[in-house]
Amino acid sequence: MIRVSTNRPSQPIFVTGDLDGFFGLAIDNLIQFLLILGMGSSVLGFPVSLMLQTVLPGAALSVLIGNFYYSYQSQKLSRSTGRTDVTALPYGINTVSLFAFIFLVMLPVKLEAEASGMSPSQAAMAAWRTGLAACFFSGIIELLGSSVAERIRRATPRAALLSTLAGIAISFIAIDFAIRTFRMPLVALLPLSVILATYFSGIKMPARIPGGAWAVGLGTISAWVLTAFPGVDTPVSYETLRQSIGKLSFYAPIPVIGDLVAGLQHELTMKFLVPVILPMGLFNVLGSLQNIESAEAAGDRYSTAPCLAVNGLGSLAASFFGSCFPTTIYIGHPGWKGLGARSGYSILNGVFFSIMALFGLTYLVSALVPIEAGMAIVLWIGIVITAQAFEATPTRHAPAVALGLFPAIAAWGTLILTQTLGAANFDSGNSALAEQVLQNPQAFSSAGLQIEGLLALSQGFMLTCLIWSAVGACLIERKFNRATVWMLVGALAAFFGFIHAGHLSPSGGVYHIGWATGWRWSLGYLLSAAFFGMLGIWARRTKETN
Repeated sequence: MIRVSTNRPSQPIFVTGDLDGFFGLAIDNLIQFLLILGMGSSVLGFPVSLMLQTVLPGAALSVLIGNFYYSYQSQKLSRSTGRTDVTALPYGINTVSLFAFIFLVMLPVKLEAEASGMSPSQAAMAAWRTGLAACFFSGIIELLGSSVAERIRRATPRAALLSTLAGIAISFIAIDFAIRTFRMPLVALLPLSVILATYFSGIKMPARIPGGAWAVGLGTISAWVLTAFPGVDTPVSYETLRQSIGKLSFYAPIPVIGDLVAGLQHELTMKFLVPVILPMGLFNVLGSLQNIESAEAAGDRYSTAPCLAVNGLGSLAASFFGSCFPTTIYIGHPGWKGLGARSGYSILNGVFFSIMALFGLTYLVSALVPIEAGMAIVLWIGIVITAQAFEATPTRHAPAVALGLFPAIAAWGTLILTQTLGAANFDSGNSALAEQVLQNPQAFSSAGLQIEGLLALSQGFMLTCLIWSAVGACLIERKFNRATVWMLVGALAAFFGFIHAGHLSPSGGVYHIGWATGWRWSLGYLLSAAFFGMLGIWARRTKETN
């Protein structure tokens, strides 16, 4: 065995390729920061002061921790191997968790709090504190995940894991941003075309500027040009720009332990722990494992345990300092490596977003660069995640992937229904209108909408996606015993109400978690498990198994 001297100097911290890598990674992270600011304000009702003083500095701190560690880690690997082409793992805010925690945790808490009589500002604070708890639990799961992640990944068909993520991507990310794109075509259609052209065709854009930067730039120019035409809808204004300039100040990260504890004690936090937070934490762990493997395939072998630990520490730091959004290793390490990025691009990214958050520049950037100019990138992410679910699994497992999409689509439909009822309340001024409509399910049936089935399929949809797509993959492989086990998992989850059991309120689906709350679905799962078990026995006797 040949040993490489560990006394060799490491590669330079900064090389020319780090500028290209930084630009691409910064664009990705910038979109996340703009989404946090925009959706936190518009969807969750967070005051701008909370976003600038607490949420964004906490998010920047979490990004800084990981960026600096992965840069150090790449230098350490360079020194131990004597290589000078080691690329740090890309790192930032987790896009899928961002949307999952906004729409599946914080928004339901906000709506339910308002329905219980809280003012909009009080409801927003309750949602924020619950989001802190969700981020905290995600960090704990990531910290502990290094000991169990590999076993979970071996036991779970890839189709099940990727189908669940694809369901979130296509319903809560891609569809929403597609709708937003066609709402404001003069600003958003051109950036979408740029993204599709560069990423579908792989063509290099002029001046070596990434397609994402071209999309954001052209969309921003379009938005500001439209301000010269009175009556034309545009997402930017000089008034908002002036307000953002007035918010420039120094915002140091401040611990919010009391608010985190309040979130951990909130009754709804426990209701979302198993159906939403636990699956998202596990997906983050498994996704990080896949990205570490991708880096190893590109030539950079990193230890799994410290990488997962840093992911967890970054998410915990976010929750301690006011951010509700977990961090993760990004997909695409080979791409950054191909650009010539090494260690410096990670440092530049961490420093850049620290400066953005510490001085309130994110609000200024959001006033200059409308989300409509950059949301094509997020739409593309949703497309890629969905496509990957089919491409990265065996072709014969495609039906199992498709099967796993239905619960996520049902969850999105339930969200749309909830928003529609909320709009009806707002328009009529009758706060009880939505409740009156929901008390008459026959009205939905006569209109062709089976609301009870829609709700049952949507409750705990991430677990349902996982279970049914796993069952589908096992059946395709004629592994009937494994399909039986997955059905028993479904029976257990349904029995305690983590999936299917619940009712629809004006604030969204409400879980009925408790003893035998979902016994009807549990019994259905048990009958299915018995059928698969007997089918397995028959298949073995007739030698029909693979």
